[in-house]
Order: sequence, then C-alpha cells, then structure tokens
Amino acid sequence: MSGIFFGGVPGRIVTAWTVGQLQMVLSAEIFDEYRRVGADLAARYPERAIALAPLLALVAVHATVVLAPPLSESVSADAADNMFLAAAVASATPLIVSGDVHLLDVSGWRGIADLTPRNVVDRYLRAT
Repeated sequence: MSGIFFGGVPGRIVTAWTVGQLQMVLSAEIFDEYRRVGADLAARYPERAIALAPLLALVAVHATVVLAPPLSESVSADAADNMFLAAAVASATPLIVSGDVHLLDVSGWRGIADLTPRNVVDRYLRAT
C-alpha cells in the first residue's frame, strides 16, 4: 500500500509487478488486509487515493491467489503477520517483500526470505 500512496522504492515494486517483472501471491486474507489498509490510507490521504481502486482491481484479477490455511504455530511476534508466511508456504514462494519489522525478524523461516523493498530493488530490479 505504501507504493500506491507514497511511490518511491515501494512504488518501484508495484510498477515491477504491473509490468510482469515480479509475481504477486496472496490469500483472501491478505487481499482483505490490503483493502482495509488501503481504505485507512485513503481516508488519511484522499488526494492520493485515486490509484487505490484500480490497483486493487488489478490485484484481484492478476495476482495468484492461494488457499493458505493458518500456520499450526505462531511464527511472527505479530500474529497478524502469519498470514503472509502461510501464503508463502502454501505457494512455495521463497520471498516476501515487506518492511514490517516482525516479518523481517523471521526472515529465513522455512527458507522464506523477507526483504525490504529497497533490498528487492537493489538485488533484483537495479537494471530497471
């Protein structure tokens, strides 16, 4: 959501996804979280909210949606973050892009790396 509202490095991640350089995998729970956070940000920054609905529509159509059962154990110190790990496990996705400190703390769990948007741009998108 920060890429939609504030651009910058997270915006480069969104652009890379929209042009097919990255794949987005999510669960219904994650999509609901994106809608909730997007609505909160739209209320706080209405002048930037115009891109929210079109991008959520693109996500709904073009992201890979997986059925991600809850983890049998809480991994992240913030239990709400476990849904991202569950989706990565369910889809065998090796990478989560997030600046969330709790997810960054568990990077490497079950071989799933969590990288900040800056790390992803530096490692994978530098040439773009």
